Amino acid sequence: MAQKIIAGVTVDVTEEGYLTNPAQWTKEIALEIGKEENVQLTDKHFEVLNFIRDRFAKNETMTIRSVGNSGIIDIKGFYGLFPGAPMKKAAKIAGISKPASCV
Repeated sequence: MAQKIIAGVTVDVTEEGYLTNPAQWTKEIALEIGKEENVQLTDKHFEVLNFIRDRFAKNETMTIRSVGNSGIIDIKGFYGLFPGAPMKKAAKIAGISKPASCV
């Protein structure tokens, strides 16, 4: 298992940089990963990230559609917040494992 220092904290990560222990996640770590992913995090980003973390904690399936149906943001807005690969970027910034649906 690899380790990386993010926001001054040593965390366990995969080869692709996803945290392997969601309990190590903090808002400061999210902000740092966001910078690495070229995403300037706002309160709306954190609403989405907290939704994703909550779903993950409940072992619920995470998809772009489920985020779009969250009532927090629609699918177009999700792509706007996390351009390119929204589910992969959001999961990485949220400190959870890479979604199975992402290659």
